[in-house]
Amino acid sequence: MPPTHDIDIAASTRTDALRRRLLRIAGAQRALLLPVAAALAAPVQASQSETSAALVTEAFAAWKAGRGGIFELLAEDAVWTVAGSSPVSGTWHGREPFLRDVVAPINARLATPIVPEVVAIVADGTRVVVHWDGHATARDGRTYTNSYAWFLTVADGRITHVTAFLDTWALEALMQRDMDVPGLDAPAVPPAD
Repeated sequence: MPPTHDIDIAASTRTDALRRRLLRIAGAQRALLLPVAAALAAPVQASQSETSAALVTEAFAAWKAGRGGIFELLAEDAVWTVAGSSPVSGTWHGREPFLRDVVAPINARLATPIVPEVVAIVADGTRVVVHWDGHATARDGRTYTNSYAWFLTVADGRITHVTAFLDTWALEALMQRDMDVPGLDAPAVPPAD
């Protein structure tokens, strides 16, 4: 009968060999499965990015063509923030308050609609950033121009959150012009948060 420690060594060697073999198999399976899992996940993210970008691209094209626009995509409970510290900066909760308190007073000062020229649209899943320039003629005959970067969140085909960066002082100057237009309301004051 062989010494006891020799049996322990042989058993230990077989156990170690078996453990190493199992680890190699598991590693090979993991190495095979990780790229498969990544490949399955990647199209979902790319598809969401493509869908979000296409939705926003189509809305801006419709706006430029004068047959609709980005505001039609706003969810009823959308939150819109105009960044900055000017009198026109603030946050609005809900589609209707934003359209009533921000969009309507701006449009009331314009003789022509703002025409967007998209510079770039970048999407990552449900997040879309639109860099665009806008041009319009005000009721006083002067040009209104601004550059914008809108950070949008899209969910279920609707825009739920927007943070808008623009030259808010140029917008404030438009809002303060004496247009001498009957019935033109005073500029909207952003709600207190």
